[in-house]
Amino acid sequence: MEAVLPYLRAFLVGGVLCVIAQILIDKTKLTPARILVVYVVAGVILGGVGLYKPLADFAGTGATTPLTGFGYLISKGVREAVDEKGLLGALTGGLTAAAGGISAALCLGYLACLFFKGKPKS
Repeated sequence: MEAVLPYLRAFLVGGVLCVIAQILIDKTKLTPARILVVYVVAGVILGGVGLYKPLADFAGTGATTPLTGFGYLISKGVREAVDEKGLLGALTGGLTAAAGGISAALCLGYLACLFFKGKPKS
């Protein structure tokens, strides 16, 4: 049972984050793009004040994979870079921390466009 528990926590926390986003889509006039921005900013704010780390420790990838986790990663990178480099770290820390994920998204997106042909919506 202990082997299944981390997966269950990740599923539940990730599912709750998705349910909140779906409710926002259904019940508000916010566009999906604005909801995504709200999620990233919420992750930055919660990470900056120290509330997201306990959630990430509890849920693992259920909390770090959604966009709130990306915001948390940015805030964590900025905090570490400011500790090391001072004020300059506030400008470079977020990009340095997220560089691997951003690079992977760009490279894989490019490979996908090489192998698949996009079609315009009709």
